[in-house]
Amino acid sequence: MSRPKRVLVLNGPNLNMLGKRDPAIYGSTTLAEIEESCVRHGKTLGLAVTCRQSNHEGELVSWIQDARDREGAIVLNAGAYSHTSIAIPDAISAAEVSVIEVHISNIHARESFRHHSYISRVAAGVLCGFGAHGYILALDAAAHIIQSKAG
Repeated sequence: MSRPKRVLVLNGPNLNMLGKRDPAIYGSTTLAEIEESCVRHGKTLGLAVTCRQSNHEGELVSWIQDARDREGAIVLNAGAYSHTSIAIPDAISAAEVSVIEVHISNIHARESFRHHSYISRVAAGVLCGFGAHGYILALDAAAHIIQSKAG
């Protein structure tokens, strides 16, 4: 069964504060602006993009599980849950959907506890340090993955 040309963009805790929170690290682009650019860029790629954000790990897990057989790929910025959650990568494995992990900042140039991501081991790829543009790069990767699976 081929995956649909749909991409779910998920953002985890505190990403609703983009544009206000630590602009020297995360930039001045708001989450609403990122979501708008994702939807717009998705259209140019022939993808239907849906964006969601939650500060709650369980809600992210449920959305990932629900993506099984519905979404062609997930672009995921799990925020701090990248470094602490076992449930999110377990959900990704169970959902059997390709995930592109995104971080706005370069997590390897920050505090040592941010250097490890539990999600990376189950992600199709990881983008970090490209700011808000990382989401666009992740959508390009998602389109490539979906196309490759379609044959």
